[in-house]
Amino acid sequence: MLAPFRTRAFRYQWPADLATSWAVEMEVLILGWYILVTSESVVLLVFFGALQYLGSLVSPVFGVAADRIGYGRLLWSTRALYAAMAALLGWLAASDALTPTAVLIIAGLNGLVRPSDMVMRYALIAQNLPANQLMGALGIARVTSDSARMAGALAGAGAVAMFGMAPAYLVVTLLYIVSFLLSTQVVPNSANTRLEAPPPHASPWHDLVSAARYVWHRPALMGGLSMAFLVNLLAFPLMLGLLPYVAKNVYGVGQSGLGWLGASFAFGALLGSLVLSSNRVRVGAARLMLMAGMIWLIFNVCMVQANDLLTGMGFLALAGFAQSLCLTPLAAVMLRATEPAYRGRVMGIRMLGIWGLPMGLMLAGPLIERWGFQTIMTTYAVIGMALTLALAWRWRQALWHDDKPI
Repeated sequence: MLAPFRTRAFRYQWPADLATSWAVEMEVLILGWYILVTSESVVLLVFFGALQYLGSLVSPVFGVAADRIGYGRLLWSTRALYAAMAALLGWLAASDALTPTAVLIIAGLNGLVRPSDMVMRYALIAQNLPANQLMGALGIARVTSDSARMAGALAGAGAVAMFGMAPAYLVVTLLYIVSFLLSTQVVPNSANTRLEAPPPHASPWHDLVSAARYVWHRPALMGGLSMAFLVNLLAFPLMLGLLPYVAKNVYGVGQSGLGWLGASFAFGALLGSLVLSSNRVRVGAARLMLMAGMIWLIFNVCMVQANDLLTGMGFLALAGFAQSLCLTPLAAVMLRATEPAYRGRVMGIRMLGIWGLPMGLMLAGPLIERWGFQTIMTTYAVIGMALTLALAWRWRQALWHDDKPI
């Protein structure tokens, strides 16, 4: 389980990712609650959630840049931007100049680059570690985001409740600065790097088109990309965008209750990541991705039918556990099926799947206002289960018959 930490690059990358993940989770929770309380609009809340993933539209471009200038350089550049934007938000809060419009503008700027951060994390792990450590390292890497969703959610809610928004943003800014400093020390391991430089005459557009063809002609990559889009469209809106609505309008709890809901999902996800990082799961990565995706959607149905906070927290924890067992193997499927020279671009294209989340959120807002939360979220889950079965059948040879134990 600790073998990846023998590699210097991973020893610096892991705490850098941890600091970024904690800061992001605190920031999203703090600002999401601010938007909901200030505007009293679920539509504006889901619009704010959608802005966090705006960059998924241009993530393939970041992938091209990463393959050309290096994953590490692009990683610390994005984290420098996070620190600057957090400092600006903290200054606006301290001077009583913060408005929902300012929050949405800055969220949009962060959202342009945030998906590329995940691209670089996974590409760097695949670049710096041997193949037999990939699944365990991805599981350990997911611990950073899962622990952040648990502790960061509680810390974000508690810090604002106790000290106010400006002091809370001082903590967020410091976390981003620490992440930036650590990220500058992530130096690629040349022994495991076999990247091929693009021909001198090749344009970025050529790189992007060649990567799209590369993905299109590989069933494992198409299956993984389709699954990523599906869960973002139909499973994640419940957890990443609508939890403030659930806390306030379904369970009638305040900001602390919202923190506990977010922490429940993250606790389950953290357990799932720890299980995968042990390297003791003997199921094919693609099979595990599909089965866990189905179970995740089933627990979503159970959660939206729950009428009390504790039951909802329990089902959220189970959904989080299944989510980890779905998305980490998904990343492994795509990284293993990709040659090193294409990793940045392929993972950039994979991030297009995140665009399902803002689409799902933007669609859910008006539908919930018209037909109700339980009806719409149950419908989302049922459609998701049907589509999971459909894509498993469409790419059954690559995702099931030819799958190898992880």
